[in-house]
Amino acid sequence: MASWTYPQLSISEDRIAKAVIKNVDASIRDLYNVCKAVRGMKLNEAKAFLERVLRQEEALPFWRYSHGASHKSNISEKWKVKSGRYPRKAIKYVLKVLQNAENNASVKGLDIDNVRIVHIAAHKGVTIKRFMPRAFGRATRKYKYTSHIEVVLAEVE
Repeated sequence: MASWTYPQLSISEDRIAKAVIKNVDASIRDLYNVCKAVRGMKLNEAKAFLERVLRQEEALPFWRYSHGASHKSNISEKWKVKSGRYPRKAIKYVLKVLQNAENNASVKGLDIDNVRIVHIAAHKGVTIKRFMPRAFGRATRKYKYTSHIEVVLAEVE
């Protein structure tokens, strides 16, 4: 198994905080759009946005894997995208990893109000393969897809 690597950031190690969560039971397609939406935001701003999406006050824009996603009237104009959804399970895990990264940042002594998400990404995880018995002695494959989420927070002025 390959070792976990982060992107090359031009920020010193003592000013960043990292967090990773592996084998999450959420769709990589939903996680991709959640990560793209919060990338570059301040931490408190991103958490507030995700909480609004969980309460369905604002829709999360879907750039990719948006086939079948209907147009939502409560998408902000800043996204320049009309289709959106409310991926609750993916948001729950992203909030969890953001909380872990925030705790790591506070332990390092970073100012939480000035912390920005400089990197967040979702990757494919392990595929769990099972078989479901069917009629006449046959079986159907049943796959469970997992994902990995990585976050890097940095203190900005």
